[in-house]
Amino acid sequence: SGETHAPMYGDFEAQRHWMEITTGLPVLEWYEQGPQNDLQYWGLDYPPLTAFHSWLLGKLGHLAVPDCFALVKSHGYESQACRAFMRSSVILSDLFVYFPGCLLAVWGFSQEAEKLPHRALAVVILWLLPPLLVIDHGHFQFNGVCFGLCLGAAGLVARGRRLSASVLFTAGLLFKQIA
Repeated sequence: SGETHAPMYGDFEAQRHWMEITTGLPVLEWYEQGPQNDLQYWGLDYPPLTAFHSWLLGKLGHLAVPDCFALVKSHGYESQACRAFMRSSVILSDLFVYFPGCLLAVWGFSQEAEKLPHRALAVVILWLLPPLLVIDHGHFQFNGVCFGLCLGAAGLVARGRRLSASVLFTAGLLFKQIA
């Protein structure tokens, strides 16, 4: 994915850089070309909810590994501590959004007569999807957030809760265009 290969470094650098930009610049400069935001260098090109997610994780990252998110100076920064923070940020995002989305989807589509072990197995199968575990966690991607919001929306639609479902699905679209 470009690891250690300047000038762009790959997926890790894109996600790290978005945290750098969102915590180092005012909101109105996140999507704008400027002296400290070269849009050719992993410009933020995802919807606003992704940007605010990057901001939140970047704030936490500044507490854990400040050098990893220093504005402009951190381009290409790849310490083990930064890598561990980035990987754990993907896993924690999945725990807070994807896992509840799986629960909502299984709850929404299951029948009352279905036994708890069957429902639990369905959640585990969704949780252990190879694309999320191997690709997203391995390449520092946050697709689980979008998928969790969409799964939750689908489960709510199945239960007739269209307004709540529309809020979650819209959040999914505002997070990533793949919703």
